[in-house]
Amino acid sequence: MNISFILNGNKVNIDTDPLKSLLRVLKEDLDVVSVKEGCSRGECGTCTVLLDGRPVTSCMVAAGQLRGREVVTLEGLENKREIKVIQDSFVESGSVQCGFCIPGFIIAAYVLLKENLSPSRDEIREAVSGNICRCTGYTKIIDGVEKAAEILGQKNE
Repeated sequence: MNISFILNGNKVNIDTDPLKSLLRVLKEDLDVVSVKEGCSRGECGTCTVLLDGRPVTSCMVAAGQLRGREVVTLEGLENKREIKVIQDSFVESGSVQCGFCIPGFIIAAYVLLKENLSPSRDEIREAVSGNICRCTGYTKIIDGVEKAAEILGQKNE
């Protein structure tokens, strides 16, 4: 099946099985590197992307659902100031250990901070709750999001 959609601001056309997951399309057909395969059941968040502006686990989206829609991966956000601030805050807070889960956490933090530049720690926990990290214990990730919120909030005052 021929499917056309927007990926990171560019129109793409692929000929693929409509039941193939968006994760597989991104990794195998379009060579996207930030999207990682973790559980393949929508539970770990490592394959999180934005679909029409909303975070989704790409392993749970069928290619046939993409027609005419917009997909944004971390690569598509890399020029946004907010992403740089989040990444730097994660590094400064020691949020990154192995790094495998970090793209999903960064996208979750980005979505949260677009809507709320003053989240409580509980709101941050809730926002990243769809992501699993086996290395950090989450405290440093929450610290990183909190630090990014502080920095981004200062620029908007």
